[in-house]
Amino acid sequence: MSGDITVTANYHSLKDRVVIITGGGQGIGRGYARHFAAQGAVPVIAELNAGNAMAVKHEIEAEGGRALAFETDVGSMDSVSGMVEATLSATGRVDVLINNAAVFSRITMAPFWELPLDEWDAAMQVNVTGSFYGARAVVPAMQEAKWGRIVNVTSGTVALGSANYLHYITSKSAMIGMTRSMARELGPWDITVNTFWPGIIKTEVPRPSAPDEVFEMFRNQQCLPRLTRIEDLAKPMLFLCSEEAKYMTGQIFEPDGGLSFN
Repeated sequence: MSGDITVTANYHSLKDRVVIITGGGQGIGRGYARHFAAQGAVPVIAELNAGNAMAVKHEIEAEGGRALAFETDVGSMDSVSGMVEATLSATGRVDVLINNAAVFSRITMAPFWELPLDEWDAAMQVNVTGSFYGARAVVPAMQEAKWGRIVNVTSGTVALGSANYLHYITSKSAMIGMTRSMARELGPWDITVNTFWPGIIKTEVPRPSAPDEVFEMFRNQQCLPRLTRIEDLAKPMLFLCSEEAKYMTGQIFEPDGGLSFN
């Protein structure tokens, strides 16, 4: 797995920062974790699949970095609080939260009147409530430090209004409003909150609902007509969480090759 991601170090202000990445055990989250570790940051892999979390931790350590890994169910406040408490116990700080975990790869693709109700509930609980739980858990430490970065990850499907993904798109639309309200409330502590809008990307995670033709369709609609690479997303994420982005908050950050304009 280690040969498929190229990492570079550019943001020295991220050194020793503790960066919680929910859903960091695979896919884009794994890419974020490796890029942050290359900066000298300490990624915290908060992942439902404990085996995946430990695999990413070991991968980072094999590359000379540092990481923590905790089995975490973002849909449970107790689980999220326990992960944050364990992080504070191990490091004494929490600097960044990336709300990346989401129900998506195996969801049913169907008209909204045919969607399983349990999938609707799961999308809201993980994608929306899970982000609220994460922010709620980290804010006290960030307020005490008077510094912090919270990034709520949305999706390009929100702008496109893609058919047959209503549960996912609705949940990801909520990230925008959540970000703006959080940014207003947390600004007095120099805590920034932004929405990250990643481009469409293939990862090692299987997506039965997204065949190759879907990726080709999106690629052809982009201003930059090539498939998204993990570094296309991870490097902007590094900037957004660094000291260099300290005057940017409440914004939509949109590295998607020009697929949509917002």
